[in-house]
Amino acid sequence: MPVTHLLREIRELGYTGSANLLVRYINQGRVEADHAALSPRRAARLLLTHPAHLREANQVLCDQLAGSCPEMNALAASVRDFAVPLTPDDANSEALTDWMAQVRAADLPFLHSYATGLERDRAAVDAALTLPWHNGRTEGVNNKIVMWNQGSIR
Repeated sequence: MPVTHLLREIRELGYTGSANLLVRYINQGRVEADHAALSPRRAARLLLTHPAHLREANQVLCDQLAGSCPEMNALAASVRDFAVPLTPDDANSEALTDWMAQVRAADLPFLHSYATGLERDRAAVDAALTLPWHNGRTEGVNNKIVMWNQGSIR
């Protein structure tokens, strides 16, 4: 809501301060002080954690987050559905195809892009989802070396 609109509304309710004072008040975060902000990182963690592994308070928060709008509900469902084929199984290639069709039908352009990337390297993705072998430990070490070289960890 633009500050001028807010200023007009609260003046009708008896506010006598200036627009500058209102802007300072808003920028100090006092308007949202009665509830904690949910950072994008925390929201992602809630959506990416299996519901059975969330404490009750976090489960409630995750449900509120997912139910906040149709797009968040579709995103939460897509994330949960994507987790299913992550345990290697011969049927996962078909499950991934179904998931990509579901994602492309939803109005979530960023997931369309993710699905397109998976499709580009489909042979490797299918191998990762169907075969019991993986190079996760090697990739973890490679990532740690890269992060160390970039100065991100010491």
